[in-house]
Amino acid sequence: MINNKKIGVGLSGGGYRAAGYHIGTLRKLKEMNLLDKVDFMSTISGGSIIGAAYSLHKGDFKSFEDNMIKAVTTKSVIKYILTSWLFIRFALLCLLFLGTAGWLFFTHWAPLSLIPLAILIYLLVSYQFKLLLISRIIEHAYNDFFYDKATLSALGNQPELVIGSTNLQTSRPFSYTNHHMGDSSYTYMEPPILFKHADFPVTRAVMASSCVPFAFTPVSIEPKYFVDHDVAVAAKVDPQIVDGGVYDNQGIQKITQDSSSYSCDIVIISDAGNKLPFNNAYNNTFTLLLRTVDTFMIRIKNFQMANNIFLKPNKREVAYQSIGWDLDKCLPGFYENLVKGYLPASVTSAHELPEAWVKEPAKYKEDILKYMDARCHVAEIVARGLDATQLAGIRNIGTNLTPIKEGLVKDMITHAENTTELQVRLYCPSIL
Repeated sequence: MINNKKIGVGLSGGGYRAAGYHIGTLRKLKEMNLLDKVDFMSTISGGSIIGAAYSLHKGDFKSFEDNMIKAVTTKSVIKYILTSWLFIRFALLCLLFLGTAGWLFFTHWAPLSLIPLAILIYLLVSYQFKLLLISRIIEHAYNDFFYDKATLSALGNQPELVIGSTNLQTSRPFSYTNHHMGDSSYTYMEPPILFKHADFPVTRAVMASSCVPFAFTPVSIEPKYFVDHDVAVAAKVDPQIVDGGVYDNQGIQKITQDSSSYSCDIVIISDAGNKLPFNNAYNNTFTLLLRTVDTFMIRIKNFQMANNIFLKPNKREVAYQSIGWDLDKCLPGFYENLVKGYLPASVTSAHELPEAWVKEPAKYKEDILKYMDARCHVAEIVARGLDATQLAGIRNIGTNLTPIKEGLVKDMITHAENTTELQVRLYCPSIL
């Protein structure tokens, strides 16, 4: 908190790409003496990986940063899955049925080869999530790589971490903090459905936050984590938790919603999410389905930004930055937001913009751009930026959970540092 204003940071989803990118955001906030003053950190998916690691870390920032860089450049969750006994057992089961079908096909009983194939298809359709608990495997990977069996009660208080996920049963956010876990839909039931958060594993909360639909098993809440499981059973409460990005992939909702207990006056958003444009071929149903989901998530992001940041009367100072943004376009973007009336009075006042400039910005465009360039060190920050080849490199990084080359991670960190500093200087002047 600064000047009685609560500060919130949102870390978006995006797998290891997000975890690596957000290191730069946190590093710059630390350098600007802001990180220790943040009240709430709202994280989604890949952002939850790094947010939870930061909240649990006991040493200095440099050691945290070194540990995270080492993890995202060397630790492969996918390899962990493929070499796990649960996956090997599942693969052997599939090979057994496929091998039997193949053997029968080349005998006198060839028509019978359809039987093992039919059984395998039935098992996969009816019991996929019971036969292959990928989410449970990833939990073990996260524990080994990041969290060492920590529970929610071990999360730090400054900032308070809010890990976001999506509850398919209620179509609402399901959140995890060091003093609470739950879904507002359950809280307002009669009687309310409450959960025991203290001993809930951090790794499971992060797994839920990054549980990509179609790829991973939805996370269930075991009976021992209900305050009164009998009441939950009677009310047919059965949370099925998946990736927080289904509802909010930038961590915006909790810290910008007026009615939220995590609502903040100053908001800084770090977005390492969807890469655009999508140039891959649409060769099959799966590719088309994934891109359709990406489009839904982009639409959700745009709606939330418009609703929570721009279209309603806004008192918040919001610095939003993205891996897809170019530094040289940030100052022109600030000017356009001034023209459209999107900037709160606290921003124009803190920047000491003359009243005439604020009322008729089109008349004073060049004066405004020159003044803000000097005031916010824009040219200096832009000069530190990555070149076109480096930008293309970091924007083409996938959002999976496989190691990223160290050079690319360093480039992501540099870009996140630069965009964070520039956007905070432009849009959150009252906290500098």
